Amino acid sequence: MCRHVFAFRLAMIALSAPAALVHAAPGLAVRLVGAAVVVTVMGSYVLFRDWERFGPLLLRHPTLLAVDTLFGALLLVAAGPDSTLAYVSVCTPLLAGLVYSWRGAAIFASLQSLILFLVYAATRELHANLAQSALFPGLCIVAGAAGATQRTLLLRFGEATRTLTEVQARLAVTEAVSAERARLAREMHDSVAKTLHGVALAADGLARSAGAGRPDPAILRQQADLVARSARRAAAESRELLTDLRCEHGPSRTSDLMTELVAETQAFTDRTGLPVTCLPAEGADAASGALPVAPAVARQLRSIAAEAMENAHRHGAPSRVEVRVRLDGGLLRLSVHDDGRGLPPGTTLDELRRTGHFGLVGMAERAATLGARLRIGPGRQAKGTEVSLDVPQDTALPPPSR
Repeated sequence: MCRHVFAFRLAMIALSAPAALVHAAPGLAVRLVGAAVVVTVMGSYVLFRDWERFGPLLLRHPTLLAVDTLFGALLLVAAGPDSTLAYVSVCTPLLAGLVYSWRGAAIFASLQSLILFLVYAATRELHANLAQSALFPGLCIVAGAAGATQRTLLLRFGEATRTLTEVQARLAVTEAVSAERARLAREMHDSVAKTLHGVALAADGLARSAGAGRPDPAILRQQADLVARSARRAAAESRELLTDLRCEHGPSRTSDLMTELVAETQAFTDRTGLPVTCLPAEGADAASGALPVAPAVARQLRSIAAEAMENAHRHGAPSRVEVRVRLDGGLLRLSVHDDGRGLPPGTTLDELRRTGHFGLVGMAERAATLGARLRIGPGRQAKGTEVSLDVPQDTALPPPSR
């Protein structure tokens, strides 16, 4: 706003400078008026162009505005009160109000009004038309009050904006922390927690076998080996989780979704004995069968597939599970179908969350992070449950190389 005021001052001074030079007496008066024109024009131009640099200087030294006022008074005397310099006089208390608040506005409005009255008196126009002579001094007072009021409003608005920004920043931090806590909860539930639960079950079986009257060494060795393998799996999953938390994936890095899904289904079959078929991806690279996706997307899809297979094994009593991936209509579609009992009627995510079953809830949250659509139900088959996920290809697939 101060820059705009100086731009207006600069225009008014440029318009009235020729009149001031013409009306000045030859000799010293012309030189003084010329010097006043140069000082006021250069000062207004510098503050208009580089207000961020020189504005603080004007704020710290009010005498600079007072000196400018005196040079403007010299021009006003030379050009006359009827020139456009009268508008420059009104700008001075407005600037003082914007820069120095109420006290500065009062001082400069009084000083500029006194100068105007003296100029009118010197030109013998004060008594001729008192109302007209009091117009610009009155405007100086009004402009000073307007500038001070505007400064107060701008400061309050800036304070409110700063407070709002701080609140938004705190909310953003809270949301980020909540999102990270939810993500860690999903990762722990889908990996380490399940494996540790298996370790506990295997250890219970080992304890029962060891406490029998005549324990079979072969069974004890088998159960101890199961505990050891489960513990190593839990350690590997913990390292994988920590690596994922610390790793920053670049936009050009990709993971082969099919390789990860095949490894996940094979490990699931080895652990549970439930046969799982992972069909080749439709629309993938015909030569290698690879389906490159962003690493974060691959991890989320692999976790959703693992959770769907685990739920089918625990609750559906299926005889087989089928995992299918295909590219269709701008979407990457992942489906996990089993031929088990299916979900109980009326099952909802809210009900599962209240009862402490976070598997399906975690799948829904993972799908939401990808902007994907998740469906859980009977699917295309008359028996069993199908978990299907539709991910936009723009999100799942890596950007084309340039």
